[in-house]
Amino acid sequence: MRKIDFHCDVLSKMLVDHTIAFDADDFSARIDVTLNRLLKSDYMIQVFAIYIPSERNKDILTILKCVEIFYEKIISHPNVIFVDSAIDVERCKATNKVGAILSIEGVDGLQGHVYLASILHRLGVRFAGLTWNAMNWAADGVLEPQGSGLSSLGHDFVRKCNQLGITIDVSHLSEKSFWDVYHTSTEPIIASHSNVRAICDHPRNLTDEQIKAIIERDGLIGLTFVPWFVIEEEMATIDDLIPHIDHILNLGGENHIMFGSDFDGIDKYIDGLTNPSHLVHLEEILHQHYDHELVEKIMWRNAYQFLMKQW
Repeated sequence: MRKIDFHCDVLSKMLVDHTIAFDADDFSARIDVTLNRLLKSDYMIQVFAIYIPSERNKDILTILKCVEIFYEKIISHPNVIFVDSAIDVERCKATNKVGAILSIEGVDGLQGHVYLASILHRLGVRFAGLTWNAMNWAADGVLEPQGSGLSSLGHDFVRKCNQLGITIDVSHLSEKSFWDVYHTSTEPIIASHSNVRAICDHPRNLTDEQIKAIIERDGLIGLTFVPWFVIEEEMATIDDLIPHIDHILNLGGENHIMFGSDFDGIDKYIDGLTNPSHLVHLEEILHQHYDHELVEKIMWRNAYQFLMKQW
């Protein structure tokens, strides 16, 4: 079965260690997402996030370096398709190649220059998370103690992204920032890698009201494989994802569930789910609980239809 994943952080690892090769098995012990794993696991599309680690300068030059890595080390491969339009999405569906989409996780590096969103769009960025867990010029993150919302520039940035066709990603936002985005954006929003707070009470997970708002706005919710977003106990299993799925289904989200693994952004894993080659285990578990059509929706079809509609 085909697969679409809306979030991984392999670019940040490649930024820190320039020796890592995306298309060489020699590095499979150092990165989760490799080209061979994606190809062997029948991935249709992988979204690659630009995330700047704390030890790096948060500026436009570092963002551009990540873009260069994406172009030079990932989409330069003949088995990878650069995706920034519906035509490209269709090409991915029709071939055995892997599509690659750029997103940005935290706009700190734009340093308040909203016009740079136009540059990012021209370079292929199609999803934007305003911040990580802390506060920046655009918004408060989910772990910021004051819990404020968007700044005036943050509102401007959301409106600019709406004009350009960059979808806002609400994972990592404080609740006030989430609702500011919801009321400012005129386009669908996504949570690329967040689970259900009613099942696992972590601030990075979504409340029922947030889930219903994303569904009402015709957006997407990406189930993530971060163990401490799945259960509060130390060891999570694939089966522990099922209550999150059931809860979203009960809220009317059958056509709005996808997944955003967060591979290469975590150092602990769900048991049996440590890289893209293990998605077959998730697929097997899903088939034990749901019919084939729903499994398809979760694994790829909901994300595919969203991309085709938006682009």
